[in-house]
Amino acid sequence: MGPLQIVWFKRDLRSFDHRPLLEASLRGPVLPLYVVEPDLWLQPDSSARQWEFCRECLVELRAALAGLGQPLVVRIGAIEQVLERAHRQFGVAGLWSHEETGNGWTYARDLRVADWARRHGIEWQEIPQFGVTRRLSRRTGWAKHWEERMAEELTGAPLRLTPLPGLDPGPLPVAEELGLKPDFCPGRQKGGRAQGLKTLASFLDQRSRSYQSGLSSPNTADVSCSRLSPHLSWGSLSMREVVQKSRLRRQALAAVPWRRSLQRFDERLHWHCHFIQKLECQPSLEYRELHPLTAGLRDSNHELLAAWAEGRTGLPFVDACMRSLNATGWLNFRMRAMLLSVASYQLWIPWRESGVHLARQFVDYEPGIHWSQCQMQSGTTGINTIRIYNPLKQGLDHDPEGVFIRRWLPELAHVPPVYLHTPWTMDDRTQARLGIGIGRAYPLPSIDWNTAAAVARDRIWALRQQYGFAATADAIQNRHGSRRSGLRSSSSGRRSKLPIDQLCFDFVGDTAVAQ
Repeated sequence: MGPLQIVWFKRDLRSFDHRPLLEASLRGPVLPLYVVEPDLWLQPDSSARQWEFCRECLVELRAALAGLGQPLVVRIGAIEQVLERAHRQFGVAGLWSHEETGNGWTYARDLRVADWARRHGIEWQEIPQFGVTRRLSRRTGWAKHWEERMAEELTGAPLRLTPLPGLDPGPLPVAEELGLKPDFCPGRQKGGRAQGLKTLASFLDQRSRSYQSGLSSPNTADVSCSRLSPHLSWGSLSMREVVQKSRLRRQALAAVPWRRSLQRFDERLHWHCHFIQKLECQPSLEYRELHPLTAGLRDSNHELLAAWAEGRTGLPFVDACMRSLNATGWLNFRMRAMLLSVASYQLWIPWRESGVHLARQFVDYEPGIHWSQCQMQSGTTGINTIRIYNPLKQGLDHDPEGVFIRRWLPELAHVPPVYLHTPWTMDDRTQARLGIGIGRAYPLPSIDWNTAAAVARDRIWALRQQYGFAATADAIQNRHGSRRSGLRSSSSGRRSKLPIDQLCFDFVGDTAVAQ
């Protein structure tokens, strides 16, 4: 059939509003390709729950492309080797994909693919998928450019793809075949574009009414939040279509509070790309502290890390949030922030260690957002206000009746409300009467969280007073900070007093994302 246009699918698992696919189809026969890369799935931030969501997207994408004439072709191995075989068998006229801002492994992989394409004289067309800009020199004007991208016309799927006779579509392996560890996640969202569209429709038609009021509490967030984050992370929906449909819905609404809720959602879609842009501009922030003076701040403690990761710190609301995340693959933004804060300050765990666990647990894991937030919540960016969450206050504020705690900590199901958030305060007689043993059936607190928070606060602020800290922070702010964040340089004498979740963190798990 002559040389083929290869469309390489990565985290853009759809045929609608997929510009590389449409552009390639206008130039000749298309080989739609997804490469299952075992080395990628063995990285410490990958998990079986993520692969199963991805796999469900691939099954549906294969069927959608088959309906156009040529199903998705899946191969297992290194992408360069797969491309080399395709080039020898058919000849490759062009390579097409969306730009990707992934983890360090995918960054190195893309450099190898670029080298392969150059050596073979093949043009690799990478098209932006959302509002992240390659080779960005300065942030001024970034928001305007984002708006221009989001306003571009949505592109439909190609009318037809030329069939490639005799080409085996290839198997889609299950998690075990990729060497992924068993990963029990009974509450995981299902993947695929149909599920994404259904979720978007239910949010815009009804659930978004309570978005602003219900997104903070874990008791209401699973309904009030959009739950679109995994579909945006894996690309079964395009950011552009979500933005445009959301704005059309907002314009059609008469109720002012409902319109305001969708406006807040729209703002979080901006933040999605804002944080990915940080990793695009500085890939090292996945591994190294953004502010160099914060390097080596914390020491590893494998016992505390395991207790936190398994939901047995002895702090009921913290443990309930972690067990919920482990069982569902999702958590609302405020609870994500609290988990990171407790790990970073009360438990004094290095951000990379806590971050890797959370990365595996999030089905909607988006490296650019995730690692920026891990650094921000642990105080290693140098530019954000230090916010140390009080886990007791968070529980009393967002789960005052203990509904969430009782759901995820059945060992505390019969604890009276007065003791539920602080079960260690029950005397022995009360524990015996209830048949509950704090320290046995449920652990005592791993640390004195109040004292630990005070010590952490003093250490962080002392670090920030060191000579040269502020000047370096100003340089970081100029490179990565939002132009609307309200932060001022150190030379102005003060920084914004806006709370950190208002500045930067109130979208996570919501637009991850878009909750």
